Amino acid sequence: MDDANELNQTIDLILSGDKQAFGDLYEKTIQDVYRTVHFLLEEKTEVDDIVQDTYIQVYKNLKKFDKTKSFKPWITGIAIKQIQSHRRQIWKGIRILKKIEKTESFAVSDKTDELIDKFSNKKVEELVNFLPYKLKQVIILQYVNEHSQDEIAKILNIPLGTVKSRINASLTKLRQNGYEDKLFFEKVRNVQ
Repeated sequence: MDDANELNQTIDLILSGDKQAFGDLYEKTIQDVYRTVHFLLEEKTEVDDIVQDTYIQVYKNLKKFDKTKSFKPWITGIAIKQIQSHRRQIWKGIRILKKIEKTESFAVSDKTDELIDKFSNKKVEELVNFLPYKLKQVIILQYVNEHSQDEIAKILNIPLGTVKSRINASLTKLRQNGYEDKLFFEKVRNVQ
């Protein structure tokens, strides 16, 4: 059974009231969601919160999901919206008090620590950190999460041409900064 059918069956179970099925959906999708949030969020201490907010929104909006479409771009889109919401809160200054509270509280380690170790590719993180957020988004979605350019356009709700322009601009900036890893750019050349 392929991933799409398996995910659709899991979604049907959730919508019919099976509480365990949401845990199954979480296990099947957490790696992609966590990787996206981890690479796109500058405040690494906020990653777990954004991932949790993403799954809360998934649970609330699951009945709106169109099963004729792919689930992973849909859930990635929700994660992107949660990141954007978080960034707006930072700009408004609301998060300052929460950061102070977090430094006083004890952080509990859970399964996400394993995911950090597994998916925290420092080289990619260092590479894209200097990029503007919009350029960083498309690079992470395409080269870390391996979404197609069409899927990225749908996730970010932007035209396909904009996705291609942002990828090109990102790669140009990377090259200008002296990053010439042949393996990375070999993959890039094959995709374009």
